[in-house]
Amino acid sequence: MNEQVQRLSHELRLYGIHANFERRAAEAAAHGQHPVEFLELLLEDERLCRKDRLGKSLSSRAKFRHLCDLEDWDASYDRGVTKAQIKELAALFFYRANTNLHILGKTGEGKTQLAIAIGRRLCQEGLSVAFLPLSLLFEEIQAHRSSGKLLGYLTKLAHTKVLILDDWGLRTYSHEEATHLVEILEARTKKGPVILTSQVNPKAWPKLFEDPAIAEAVTDRLQNPSTKIILKGGSYRERLQLPQQHSVANNATGH
Repeated sequence: MNEQVQRLSHELRLYGIHANFERRAAEAAAHGQHPVEFLELLLEDERLCRKDRLGKSLSSRAKFRHLCDLEDWDASYDRGVTKAQIKELAALFFYRANTNLHILGKTGEGKTQLAIAIGRRLCQEGLSVAFLPLSLLFEEIQAHRSSGKLLGYLTKLAHTKVLILDDWGLRTYSHEEATHLVEILEARTKKGPVILTSQVNPKAWPKLFEDPAIAEAVTDRLQNPSTKIILKGGSYRERLQLPQQHSVANNATGH
């Protein structure tokens, strides 16, 4: 009977049940479980399996620069984010409140790492994410315009649950680029938040644009409503390299 159930569950693509049926059946027999409890546990296995597969698929489609999770965030020193804030981020309160999230800080302090970790947490909850460095966003816009598919691309961005704009403000933006930003942000109004990483103080954002009216439109849509995380503690990349440098130095001196 076990073989028949596993064959049928595989044919029906019930992979969670397929992977766990034998173990659940043995547990049910050993503990005298009620059939309803046994079925409930199997269905929960299937639900978790589907959730995991969806999360991995969404994470892949998000095109994160690299993989990291909130559990990996190094809190061994003050980086501007408390453990309580990490828990709040993991609970996705900003998403449920439809509030934009600005992650600010100097080069190397972990802005992109934190944004990706939050993005992967969103994917784990079945929410679609698009990770886009600003330079890549404008390249994608040009490519889709050339292929006659720009409207479809902008529509896709509008319906993505969370948009991550990485490296905001590394340069100024042309009138055309600014216009596209307004269109994207306007289309996302009340549909889903934007996570933004930047080295630039929000007060200086208007200076990134040629047209004061467009500057006001973009910054207003990004800042209202929004919450800020300001990282500190210096370059995390440099901190990671210190043990390696000490090891090399010790080897060179024979210690």
